[in-house]
Amino acid sequence: MGMFEQNKEGIKQDILTLSTMVDKAAPGYTRRPFTKWYAESREWLKKEMENCGLDVHIDAASNLVGRREGTNPDLSPIMIGSHTDSVVGGGRFDGVIGVVAGIEIVRQLNEQNIQLAHPLLVVDFTAEEASEFGISTIGSRGMVGDLTEEDLGRKDADGCTLREALEFAGGRPEKIEREALKAGDLSLYLELHIEQGPVLEQNEKVLGVVTGIVGIQRYEVIVEGQANHAGTTPMNMRYDALTAAAALVLKLEEISNLSYAEQVVGTVGRLSVKPNGPNIVPGRVVFEFEIRSLDKDVFVQMMERFEKEMERIQQQRGVSITTNQLSHSDPVVVEEEVLTGIEKSCQPLGATMFLPSGAGHDGMQIAEVAPVGMIFVPSQDGKSHCPEEWTDYGQVAKGIQALGNTLLHFDQELSSKRRTGRRKEPSGLS
Repeated sequence: MGMFEQNKEGIKQDILTLSTMVDKAAPGYTRRPFTKWYAESREWLKKEMENCGLDVHIDAASNLVGRREGTNPDLSPIMIGSHTDSVVGGGRFDGVIGVVAGIEIVRQLNEQNIQLAHPLLVVDFTAEEASEFGISTIGSRGMVGDLTEEDLGRKDADGCTLREALEFAGGRPEKIEREALKAGDLSLYLELHIEQGPVLEQNEKVLGVVTGIVGIQRYEVIVEGQANHAGTTPMNMRYDALTAAAALVLKLEEISNLSYAEQVVGTVGRLSVKPNGPNIVPGRVVFEFEIRSLDKDVFVQMMERFEKEMERIQQQRGVSITTNQLSHSDPVVVEEEVLTGIEKSCQPLGATMFLPSGAGHDGMQIAEVAPVGMIFVPSQDGKSHCPEEWTDYGQVAKGIQALGNTLLHFDQELSSKRRTGRRKEPSGLS
């Protein structure tokens, strides 16, 4: 079977085209889901998918899906996917290169007249980044039936529900559960992504084989104190919600710096103060935090420590503190067989290393129903989620070549295993 080529100029053009479909009133390359800019980019992607012969539809969770038939109708599809939504002030590469990769691979399969045994699905997942509805990976959650009625009822700042947003993007929320993928419906999920960190660059590697994706837990903390006049309320008679919240924020940092079985990170990224006046003792503070690790047990240990601190600060400061879990995703460990196949496909193209992903990805959700594999390409200076985010187009093209070779490897490997009866499909690789 032929090797994939590095189509640097074609890839560059695709990335630059998508980078024009952004909210020009916002910083960087902002393309939030459920906006006109997102709809415009989706329309372009749909045409590109159709131009290379894919059968395109929008699924119940509003994901854009292109299908290329395989020669063996008994095999479950292999899926290549990522996302094209961005954070506010984001860059041009995060997510985008993975969707562009899927389309470019189909173009090259057509050019080389390669027929895969497995059907191939190329997916642009809806709303992978943290959304205005308080959850991330919305489209991939929906694809595996992990959007609850409560989730669909979540509202953004304008009062729009997630259900309405999905309908606006072409989805059919009432059919999400019925259409959800089950174990065995996919043979394998593959994704190309920028690293979003400095490890590959610092180690002078051109490709990374991802060993696992961290689990992420997000919480809302509500601190209720007593609003009062800042000039007339003595310091020892205050029930200041903000100072209590500040103590908790610092405690989270302290807890995250402790030693655990796996590395962890903890971050407070959003905070709301009421009444929010310079001459008023804050009466109510709401903040959101997240913790990330490759080990589920670490989450339990961290939250036990955090809850003890909550109780202590509550009693010490005379405030009321409550928490709500906003979302959680379990860590994903990539199977040994997938790692071996990806490494074998990457190594001929340049220096390769194994590394975990500290960022979340749609693969975390798809791992509920299929084995997953990921390839990283370097991020210059480790920058991501900012306009300066940069990966050389030649490196992107090399990543796409590696992903294409990985696809060919597993298309052959999985179909031959089925023929020899060594392993029954469609149970994936394990």
